[in-house]
Amino acid sequence: MADTSVKIDDTTRNRLKALADDAGMSMKDYLARLAADKEHEKLLDTATASFRRLIGEPGILDRFDADFGGLPPAATAPQAA
Repeated sequence: MADTSVKIDDTTRNRLKALADDAGMSMKDYLARLAADKEHEKLLDTATASFRRLIGEPGILDRFDADFGGLPPAATAPQAA
């Protein structure tokens, strides 16, 4: 894949460079990771919204409990003496 340039102001460039340096990465690699992380975040946001819509449907949680036995009983943690 060919490289390209993006015009940004010096302040933003310096901030990105500092973040890349702190991560021990080149700015090119840091920006690639940042883009991948943002794509992943967007997918998780979409999945979360879908899950919330699903569990908001009447009867879905009852059906889940019927099919899978509900949540396990809460474990009791040992108490300090």
